[in-house]
Amino acid sequence: MNNTHCPQPDKKLFEQTVLPSLYILVFVVGLVLNVWGMKSLLHNWKKLWSINILVLNLGLADMLYLLTLPFLIAYYLTGSKWMFGDGFCKVTRFCFKLNLYGSIGFLTCISVYRYLAIVHPMKVKGRLTSTQCVVSSVMVWIFVSVQSIPDTLFPKHSENETEQCYDTTDLKNVEKYLHYSLSWTFIGFFIPFVITVGCYGHVTLVVCRSNTMKKERKQQVLKLMVLLLFLFSFCYAPYHVFKNLTLYSRVQFTRGVCPSWDSEVFIAHQASRGLVSLNSAINPLVYLNVNKHMSVQLKQLLHQGSQSFRRLFESRSSSTPVPQNEEEAVSPL
Repeated sequence: MNNTHCPQPDKKLFEQTVLPSLYILVFVVGLVLNVWGMKSLLHNWKKLWSINILVLNLGLADMLYLLTLPFLIAYYLTGSKWMFGDGFCKVTRFCFKLNLYGSIGFLTCISVYRYLAIVHPMKVKGRLTSTQCVVSSVMVWIFVSVQSIPDTLFPKHSENETEQCYDTTDLKNVEKYLHYSLSWTFIGFFIPFVITVGCYGHVTLVVCRSNTMKKERKQQVLKLMVLLLFLFSFCYAPYHVFKNLTLYSRVQFTRGVCPSWDSEVFIAHQASRGLVSLNSAINPLVYLNVNKHMSVQLKQLLHQGSQSFRRLFESRSSSTPVPQNEEEAVSPL
Protein backbone atom coordinates (compact mmCIF):
# COMPACT_ATOMS: atom_id res chain seq x y z
CA MET A 1 0.00 0.00 0.00
CA ASN A 2 1.35 3.44 -0.91
CA ASN A 3 1.44 5.90 1.98
CA THR A 4 -0.27 8.54 -0.18
CA HIS A 5 -3.47 6.44 0.03
CA CYS A 6 -3.59 6.77 3.81
CA PRO A 7 -6.30 9.18 5.02
CA GLN A 8 -4.80 12.41 6.31
CA PRO A 9 -6.22 14.15 9.41
CA ASP A 10 -7.53 17.70 9.09
CA LYS A 11 -4.68 19.96 10.23
CA LYS A 12 -6.34 23.32 9.66
CA LEU A 13 -8.38 23.46 12.89
CA PHE A 14 -5.36 22.84 15.11
CA GLU A 15 -2.53 24.44 13.18
CA GLN A 16 -4.37 27.57 12.04
CA THR A 17 -6.68 28.15 15.01
CA VAL A 18 -5.86 26.30 18.23
CA LEU A 19 -2.04 26.47 18.20
CA PRO A 20 -1.76 30.17 17.24
CA SER A 21 -4.34 31.08 19.89
CA LEU A 22 -2.43 29.18 22.58
CA TYR A 23 0.88 30.63 21.42
CA ILE A 24 -0.49 34.18 21.62
CA LEU A 25 -1.75 33.52 25.16
CA VAL A 26 1.56 31.96 26.22
CA PHE A 27 3.56 34.79 24.64
CA VAL A 28 1.64 37.58 26.39
CA VAL A 29 1.26 35.93 29.81
CA GLY A 30 4.69 34.28 29.78
CA LEU A 31 6.51 37.44 28.70
CA VAL A 32 4.86 39.62 31.36
CA LEU A 33 5.38 37.12 34.20
CA ASN A 34 8.94 36.18 33.26
CA VAL A 35 10.05 39.80 32.80
CA TRP A 36 8.51 40.71 36.15
CA GLY A 37 10.03 37.68 37.87
CA MET A 38 13.52 38.14 36.45
CA LYS A 39 13.42 41.87 37.15
CA SER A 40 12.56 41.15 40.79
CA LEU A 41 15.40 38.66 41.06
CA LEU A 42 17.95 41.01 39.51
CA HIS A 43 16.71 43.90 41.66
CA ASN A 44 17.83 41.88 44.68
CA TRP A 45 21.06 40.76 43.04
CA LYS A 46 23.06 40.91 46.28
CA LYS A 47 20.61 38.47 47.83
CA LEU A 48 20.75 36.22 44.76
CA TRP A 49 22.15 32.99 46.13
CA SER A 50 21.85 29.23 45.65
CA ILE A 51 18.38 28.22 44.48
CA ASN A 52 17.54 31.67 43.06
CA ILE A 53 20.36 31.21 40.54
CA LEU A 54 18.58 28.10 39.24
CA VAL A 55 15.29 30.02 39.07
CA LEU A 56 16.97 32.83 37.11
CA ASN A 57 18.27 30.32 34.56
CA LEU A 58 14.79 28.81 34.33
CA GLY A 59 13.52 32.28 33.38
CA LEU A 60 16.26 32.68 30.76
CA ALA A 61 15.23 29.37 29.17
CA ASP A 62 11.62 30.59 29.01
CA MET A 63 12.58 33.94 27.49
CA LEU A 64 14.65 32.20 24.83
CA TYR A 65 11.56 30.33 23.66
CA LEU A 66 9.05 33.16 24.12
CA LEU A 67 11.00 35.44 21.77
CA THR A 68 10.56 32.91 18.94
CA LEU A 69 6.80 32.58 19.40
CA PRO A 70 5.80 35.58 17.20
CA PHE A 71 7.47 33.85 14.23
CA LEU A 72 5.63 30.57 14.94
CA ILE A 73 2.35 32.46 15.35
CA ALA A 74 2.86 34.07 11.94
CA TYR A 75 3.81 30.67 10.48
CA TYR A 76 0.62 28.92 11.56
CA LEU A 77 -1.72 31.85 10.89
CA THR A 78 -0.50 31.98 7.26
CA GLY A 79 -1.34 28.32 6.69
CA SER A 80 2.06 26.86 7.66
CA LYS A 81 4.13 29.00 5.31
CA TRP A 82 7.56 29.77 6.76
CA MET A 83 8.87 33.07 5.43
CA PHE A 84 12.04 33.46 7.52
CA GLY A 85 14.45 31.03 5.90
CA ASP A 86 15.55 27.48 6.65
CA GLY A 87 18.35 28.59 8.96
CA PHE A 88 16.08 30.56 11.26
CA CYS A 89 13.56 27.70 11.20
CA LYS A 90 16.20 25.44 12.71
CA VAL A 91 17.14 28.14 15.23
CA THR A 92 13.48 28.43 16.28
CA ARG A 93 13.10 24.69 16.76
CA PHE A 94 16.46 24.60 18.55
CA CYS A 95 15.27 27.27 21.00
CA PHE A 96 12.16 25.20 21.72
CA LYS A 97 14.35 22.20 22.60
CA LEU A 98 16.56 24.37 24.81
CA ASN A 99 13.51 25.71 26.63
CA LEU A 100 11.90 22.30 27.03
CA TYR A 101 14.88 20.34 28.28
CA GLY A 102 16.44 23.34 29.99
CA SER A 103 13.23 23.82 31.99
CA ILE A 104 13.15 20.13 32.87
CA GLY A 105 16.82 20.26 33.88
CA PHE A 106 16.53 23.33 36.10
CA LEU A 107 13.30 22.08 37.70
CA THR A 108 15.08 18.82 38.47
CA CYS A 109 18.00 20.72 40.02
CA ILE A 110 15.54 22.70 42.14
CA SER A 111 13.95 19.42 43.28
CA VAL A 112 17.33 17.96 44.25
CA TYR A 113 18.26 21.18 46.06
CA ARG A 114 15.01 21.12 48.03
CA TYR A 115 15.53 17.44 48.83
CA LEU A 116 19.04 17.99 50.21
CA ALA A 117 18.06 21.11 52.17
CA ILE A 118 15.03 19.48 53.82
CA VAL A 119 15.93 15.79 54.16
CA HIS A 120 19.67 16.20 54.89
CA PRO A 121 19.97 19.74 56.32
CA MET A 122 22.93 19.00 58.63
CA LYS A 123 24.99 17.15 56.02
CA VAL A 124 24.71 19.92 53.40
CA LYS A 125 24.78 22.90 55.76
CA GLY A 126 27.17 25.44 54.25
CA ARG A 127 27.85 23.23 51.23
CA LEU A 128 25.02 24.33 48.91
CA THR A 129 26.85 27.43 47.73
CA SER A 130 26.19 29.88 44.93
CA THR A 131 29.24 28.57 43.08
CA GLN A 132 27.80 25.06 43.03
CA CYS A 133 24.49 26.36 41.65
CA VAL A 134 26.34 28.31 38.95
CA VAL A 135 28.30 25.17 37.99
CA SER A 136 25.08 23.13 37.95
CA SER A 137 23.41 25.73 35.71
CA VAL A 138 26.32 25.72 33.26
CA MET A 139 26.23 21.92 33.13
CA VAL A 140 22.50 21.95 32.40
CA TRP A 141 22.98 24.45 29.53
CA ILE A 142 25.81 22.37 28.06
CA PHE A 143 23.84 19.15 28.39
CA VAL A 144 20.66 20.45 26.74
CA SER A 145 22.67 22.14 23.98
CA VAL A 146 24.46 18.90 23.15
CA GLN A 147 21.11 17.16 23.29
CA SER A 148 19.41 19.67 20.97
CA ILE A 149 22.12 20.21 18.33
CA PRO A 150 21.40 16.90 16.48
CA ASP A 151 17.85 18.15 15.90
CA THR A 152 19.22 20.92 13.67
CA LEU A 153 20.91 18.34 11.43
CA PHE A 154 17.57 16.93 10.30
CA PRO A 155 15.74 18.61 7.37
CA LYS A 156 12.84 20.78 8.49
CA HIS A 157 10.95 20.64 5.19
CA SER A 158 10.33 18.15 2.41
CA GLU A 159 11.87 18.52 -1.03
CA ASN A 160 8.58 19.68 -2.56
CA GLU A 161 7.52 21.97 0.28
CA THR A 162 10.37 24.38 1.00
CA GLU A 163 8.10 26.81 2.88
CA GLN A 164 7.48 24.30 5.66
CA CYS A 165 9.14 24.38 9.10
CA TYR A 166 8.60 20.96 10.68
CA ASP A 167 8.99 20.57 14.42
CA THR A 168 10.49 17.12 13.71
CA THR A 169 11.61 16.24 10.15
CA ASP A 170 10.41 14.97 6.76
CA LEU A 171 9.21 11.43 5.95
CA LYS A 172 12.53 10.46 4.40
CA ASN A 173 14.37 10.86 7.72
CA VAL A 174 11.55 10.15 10.13
CA GLU A 175 12.79 6.70 11.24
CA LYS A 176 16.19 8.08 12.28
CA TYR A 177 14.45 10.95 14.02
CA LEU A 178 12.26 8.50 15.97
CA HIS A 179 15.37 6.79 17.36
CA TYR A 180 16.82 10.18 18.31
CA SER A 181 13.54 11.23 19.92
CA LEU A 182 13.15 8.03 21.95
CA SER A 183 16.69 8.21 23.30
CA TRP A 184 16.34 11.79 24.46
CA THR A 185 12.85 11.20 25.80
CA PHE A 186 14.41 8.65 28.13
CA ILE A 187 17.48 10.73 29.04
CA GLY A 188 16.02 14.23 28.92
CA PHE A 189 12.54 13.58 30.33
CA PHE A 190 12.04 10.18 31.95
CA ILE A 191 15.16 10.15 34.14
CA PRO A 192 14.59 13.74 35.43
CA PHE A 193 10.94 12.84 36.06
CA VAL A 194 11.91 9.83 38.18
CA ILE A 195 14.46 11.94 40.09
CA THR A 196 11.87 14.68 40.76
CA VAL A 197 9.19 12.22 41.92
CA GLY A 198 11.70 10.42 44.12
CA CYS A 199 12.95 13.65 45.69
CA TYR A 200 9.53 15.07 46.44
CA GLY A 201 8.14 11.71 47.55
CA HIS A 202 10.78 11.63 50.29
CA VAL A 203 10.38 15.35 51.00
CA THR A 204 6.63 14.90 51.48
CA LEU A 205 7.17 12.18 54.08
CA VAL A 206 9.71 14.30 55.97
CA VAL A 207 7.53 17.43 55.87
CA CYS A 208 4.36 15.64 56.99
CA ARG A 209 6.16 13.92 59.89
CA SER A 210 8.02 17.03 61.03
CA ASN A 211 6.92 18.60 64.30
CA THR A 212 9.43 21.45 64.16
CA MET A 213 8.75 22.87 60.70
CA LYS A 214 6.36 25.80 60.63
CA LYS A 215 2.99 25.37 58.92
CA GLU A 216 3.75 28.16 56.42
CA ARG A 217 7.03 26.49 55.48
CA LYS A 218 5.29 23.13 55.01
CA GLN A 219 2.69 24.69 52.72
CA GLN A 220 5.40 26.37 50.64
CA VAL A 221 7.28 23.10 50.13
CA LEU A 222 4.15 21.11 49.29
CA LYS A 223 2.90 23.79 46.86
CA LEU A 224 6.20 23.65 44.96
CA MET A 225 5.97 19.86 44.86
CA VAL A 226 2.44 19.97 43.41
CA LEU A 227 3.48 22.59 40.86
CA LEU A 228 6.50 20.61 39.63
CA LEU A 229 4.57 17.35 39.40
CA PHE A 230 1.82 19.22 37.53
CA LEU A 231 4.35 20.54 35.01
CA PHE A 232 5.83 17.10 34.43
CA SER A 233 2.55 15.20 34.21
CA PHE A 234 0.38 17.82 32.46
CA CYS A 235 2.82 19.69 30.20
CA TYR A 236 5.81 17.42 29.56
CA ALA A 237 4.56 13.82 29.70
CA PRO A 238 1.71 14.04 27.12
CA TYR A 239 4.00 15.83 24.66
CA HIS A 240 6.68 13.14 24.76
CA VAL A 241 4.21 10.26 24.60
CA PHE A 242 2.19 11.53 21.64
CA LYS A 243 5.15 13.00 19.77
CA ASN A 244 6.80 9.58 19.66
CA LEU A 245 3.53 7.86 18.75
CA THR A 246 3.09 10.33 15.88
CA LEU A 247 6.63 9.67 14.68
CA TYR A 248 6.00 5.93 14.83
CA SER A 249 2.80 6.42 12.82
CA ARG A 250 4.78 8.29 10.16
CA VAL A 251 7.35 5.49 10.07
CA GLN A 252 4.46 3.11 9.39
CA PHE A 253 3.42 5.32 6.47
CA THR A 254 6.85 4.91 4.89
CA ARG A 255 6.36 1.14 5.12
CA GLY A 256 3.00 1.27 3.42
CA VAL A 257 0.94 0.75 6.58
CA CYS A 258 -1.94 3.00 7.62
CA PRO A 259 -2.41 2.87 11.42
CA SER A 260 -6.08 2.95 12.37
CA TRP A 261 -5.30 5.17 15.37
CA ASP A 262 -3.38 7.83 13.43
CA SER A 263 -6.11 10.52 13.51
CA GLU A 264 -6.64 10.19 17.27
CA VAL A 265 -2.90 10.32 17.95
CA PHE A 266 -2.55 13.35 15.67
CA ILE A 267 -5.24 15.24 17.60
CA ALA A 268 -3.66 14.28 20.92
CA HIS A 269 -0.23 15.32 19.67
CA GLN A 270 -1.45 18.73 18.55
CA ALA A 271 -3.13 19.26 21.92
CA SER A 272 0.07 18.22 23.72
CA ARG A 273 2.08 20.74 21.67
CA GLY A 274 -0.16 23.46 23.05
CA LEU A 275 0.14 22.09 26.59
CA VAL A 276 3.93 21.89 26.51
CA SER A 277 4.14 25.53 25.40
CA LEU A 278 2.21 26.49 28.55
CA ASN A 279 5.26 25.65 30.66
CA SER A 280 6.75 29.05 29.81
CA ALA A 281 3.68 30.75 31.31
CA ILE A 282 3.47 28.41 34.33
CA ASN A 283 7.18 28.31 35.23
CA PRO A 284 7.09 31.83 36.76
CA LEU A 285 4.94 30.37 39.55
CA VAL A 286 8.11 28.62 40.69
CA TYR A 287 9.51 32.10 41.48
CA LEU A 288 6.76 32.65 44.02
CA ASN A 289 7.36 29.32 45.75
CA VAL A 290 11.10 29.71 46.19
CA ASN A 291 11.28 33.46 46.83
CA LYS A 292 9.16 34.80 49.68
CA HIS A 293 9.96 38.42 48.78
CA MET A 294 8.47 38.03 45.32
CA SER A 295 5.35 36.38 46.71
CA VAL A 296 4.78 39.32 49.07
CA GLN A 297 5.48 41.75 46.23
CA LEU A 298 2.89 40.06 43.98
CA LYS A 299 0.25 40.22 46.73
CA GLN A 300 0.96 43.93 47.15
CA LEU A 301 0.65 44.52 43.40
CA LEU A 302 -2.65 42.63 43.27
CA HIS A 303 -3.93 44.58 46.28
CA GLN A 304 -2.93 47.91 44.71
CA GLY A 305 -4.56 46.86 41.44
CA SER A 306 -7.82 45.92 43.14
CA GLN A 307 -7.86 49.23 45.04
CA SER A 308 -7.22 51.22 41.86
CA PHE A 309 -10.04 49.37 40.09
CA ARG A 310 -12.36 49.99 43.04
CA ARG A 311 -11.57 53.73 43.08
CA LEU A 312 -12.12 53.93 39.32
CA PHE A 313 -15.47 52.17 39.63
CA GLU A 314 -16.57 54.40 42.52
CA SER A 315 -15.54 57.58 40.66
CA ARG A 316 -17.53 56.56 37.60
CA SER A 317 -20.54 55.71 39.74
CA SER A 318 -20.42 59.06 41.52
CA SER A 319 -20.05 60.98 38.24
CA THR A 320 -23.21 59.43 36.76
CA PRO A 321 -26.16 61.88 37.22
CA VAL A 322 -29.09 60.49 39.20
CA PRO A 323 -32.62 61.55 38.08
CA GLN A 324 -34.37 63.65 40.77
CA ASN A 325 -37.94 63.03 39.65
CA GLU A 326 -39.95 61.20 37.03
CA GLU A 327 -39.78 64.11 34.57
CA GLU A 328 -36.00 64.06 34.63
CA ALA A 329 -35.96 60.29 34.37
CA VAL A 330 -37.97 60.34 31.13
CA SER A 331 -36.05 61.74 28.18
CA PRO A 332 -37.99 64.11 25.92
CA LEU A 333 -39.19 62.83 22.54
